[in-house]
Amino acid sequence: MKHLSGRGCARIAAVGVLLAATALDVLYTGGTGTPLWPPAIVLPVALLAVLWPAGLRPDWLTPQLRTAVPAILSLLYTAHTLLPGRTGMFGPGESALLLCLLFIAVRHCPRPWALVCGVLDAAALVSSPVRWFGTFRGDAVAFVLLGLVLVGLVTGLAAYLRSQDYRRTVAVGETRRSERVAIAADLHDFVAHHVTGILVQTQVARMMAASRTNDVNPVLAGIEHAATEALSSMRRTVGVLRDTGPESAGRRPVGDLAGITDLAEHFAGPIQKVTVHRDPAVPGDLPHEVQAGAFRVVQEALTNVRRHAGDATEITVRLDCAEGRLRVSVADDGRGGSQLPEDARGGGFGLVGLTERVTALGGSLHAGPRAGAGYGWEVRAEFPVRRR
Repeated sequence: MKHLSGRGCARIAAVGVLLAATALDVLYTGGTGTPLWPPAIVLPVALLAVLWPAGLRPDWLTPQLRTAVPAILSLLYTAHTLLPGRTGMFGPGESALLLCLLFIAVRHCPRPWALVCGVLDAAALVSSPVRWFGTFRGDAVAFVLLGLVLVGLVTGLAAYLRSQDYRRTVAVGETRRSERVAIAADLHDFVAHHVTGILVQTQVARMMAASRTNDVNPVLAGIEHAATEALSSMRRTVGVLRDTGPESAGRRPVGDLAGITDLAEHFAGPIQKVTVHRDPAVPGDLPHEVQAGAFRVVQEALTNVRRHAGDATEITVRLDCAEGRLRVSVADDGRGGSQLPEDARGGGFGLVGLTERVTALGGSLHAGPRAGAGYGWEVRAEFPVRRR
């Protein structure tokens, strides 16, 4: 049986607390003799709004609908108790559910719905003591003040997390854009290389056309091959360059498979050994963009070892080719130790850009713990290849 993660256990415990608190509300209401039908409407709707699994929610169940409807029902319940001869209860279950809905509203509802739904949830929570006390004066004031404090704490936490979500979204977008600019620069280099060859061979063919007609066919075949390579390179990468401009400043040099060995040798430290295993079946004439992609995978993986696994002693780089795919993997035996300060470890956006590059070439990327080892990390990438 698989063990539950700490996060999974925490979620189960939170659900249990909510259900227990809701049951307590029902018991309180029944014990005081107040009508049970209003809580029987409000509490199940609020529970469904909070606990409905994300993967099973229909499209129409938006965050604003989930957070507004229970709050409106709660406010109607409170308004009903203000009628002559009416009374009602408020308890920890409904209060906890309204706080959860307030958190969802502030963090996940789109603007300006976040403000509208947040106000509704806060108003429903703060006004609920009126059901029992019939007024905002006297003993009700303490409950109202406590509700305001809880509203402020939950709103502040949700707003902070929403700002963090926004910052990460912006950072991911900038990382992807930077990587696309780098891919555009590489694409320029690939196409320029082939087009220059086409130009030179065309000039040679023109000079040979008059006197050496029999030797023209091999030159024309070379022109055709170079043109095919240029179009192939462009087709594999142009799909991700929709929003980039003609920027070319700060372009990085394009690596290749031969450069991986030099990269590994320069990376190794006093306690670290980097071993490169290259299958003899891996051809040396793979397309330029595939070699550059493999080089970037190894470069980013080794950089992450230095940032996040400074205690690693054995790092293995493997290159093999089978079934028309180039496989690149970098594995280490680190346990997470690093001598770098926190600000120098990066925010995990290098893998975002790397995924953008690998996907642009029709490949796939995986990064995670080493399978079966219990420690260490591994980055694996696959590229579809075609010999030039």
